[in-house]
Amino acid sequence: RWWPYQQKKHRPGRWCGCRGYSRHARCHRRVPRGLGMRPGVRLGIDVGTARIGVARSDLHGMLATPVETVPRGAGDIARIRELVSEIDAVEIIVGLPLALSGRETASTGDAKEFAGRLSTACAVPVRLVDERLSTVSANSALRASGRNEKNSRSVVDQVAAVIILQHALDFERSADSPSGAVVDPDEGF
Repeated sequence: RWWPYQQKKHRPGRWCGCRGYSRHARCHRRVPRGLGMRPGVRLGIDVGTARIGVARSDLHGMLATPVETVPRGAGDIARIRELVSEIDAVEIIVGLPLALSGRETASTGDAKEFAGRLSTACAVPVRLVDERLSTVSANSALRASGRNEKNSRSVVDQVAAVIILQHALDFERSADSPSGAVVDPDEGF
């Protein structure tokens, strides 16, 4: 029997060893969680002046992996549209290169223009996500793995796309809401 001055016993969670009397947040949430991760494969894009790095996530949105490097120019949007239909992506995450102060740069306008063209060409939503220092992080990760700059030139854009997509996935998992801003296909961004 439960008395008012006693703590009411509850059912412990799967990982809980508290025997039902302690209410710690790890196993016993008092605040209901949000919707969590939306299911589906996402495509991550790192827009460069010469090359476009492409990465993809798994179906559950846990891990980002590199796909390929697409040369920038004629046919780049068509190739990305092929990749979207090939892997059945639910959205595209495009990196938005901002300055460290948060101001726009010349490459910011280029990325916005590319995301606008991509949103009109593809039927899936396109999101712009802050990608400060993603290429710098990719270069340092490749350097730490033993690759020099000449050997890693074709791969650095893919690694930067993986960093951008993984950051967006981690943000959505922790905040229970998608990161970035959606690009309107009619207006651009």
